[in-house]
Amino acid sequence: MAVEQDLYFISVAARLLGMHPQTLRKYERLGLVRPTRTIGSMRLYSRDELARLRIIKQLVDEGGVNLAGVQRLLSIADALDRLRPLAREEALARDEGRRRLTREIERLCRLVGVDW
Repeated sequence: MAVEQDLYFISVAARLLGMHPQTLRKYERLGLVRPTRTIGSMRLYSRDELARLRIIKQLVDEGGVNLAGVQRLLSIADALDRLRPLAREEALARDEGRRRLTREIERLCRLVGVDW
């Protein structure tokens, strides 16, 4: 089991990202990020979550995307991440792999509003 080495409290994460801690709390409430918690319930952000927050910030600040759009785009990106391993040839050779791939493609199509 890998142990995450670089974890940042919300104040440090906010400073690294140039964001207000309240913004990070709002993004968590919306489900855009899921920081881990200490025993005392303090938020801890990993490097992966910081990278995700940078993407969110870029979409909002530079792309002019509202938070509903950010949620939709991140859902699509997450679906594509799930599709990658399913699309490998060895996964498709098994019936279960094909069924999982089909389910993920259907989910992705619903997210973008197209028929499958």
